[in-house]
Amino acid sequence: QVQLVESGGGLVQAGGSLRLSCAAFGRTFSSYAMGWFRQGPGKEREFVAAITRSGGSTYYADSVKGRFTISRDNAKNTVYLQMNSLKPEDTAVYYCNAGGKPSSQGYEYDYWGQGTQVTVSS
Repeated sequence: QVQLVESGGGLVQAGGSLRLSCAAFGRTFSSYAMGWFRQGPGKEREFVAAITRSGGSTYYADSVKGRFTISRDNAKNTVYLQMNSLKPEDTAVYYCNAGGKPSSQGYEYDYWGQGTQVTVSS
């Protein structure tokens, strides 16, 4: 069992930055690939980014490539999402998740956090 707790969301103006954190509690953090998904108002949940167990490889949705960076610190049991050049369309609840392999498909992940709200004003 793994418990995931996101933090770092908030209100930011377009063009600004936020860093989300996701702390993991329970089983060995380094044994899981990690991902971030988001769900905007009236939208379906969508993949944002993923990272392998070691952090050696990362994957991004086209909509965030070049603006967002996923990273992890296995010593701190934490995964991060650095979000730069934010746009109003990035407004969403952001969820972190843990699974056996990095994937853009939500069903590949075994554990999900409760989410943190990110609101980008124009």
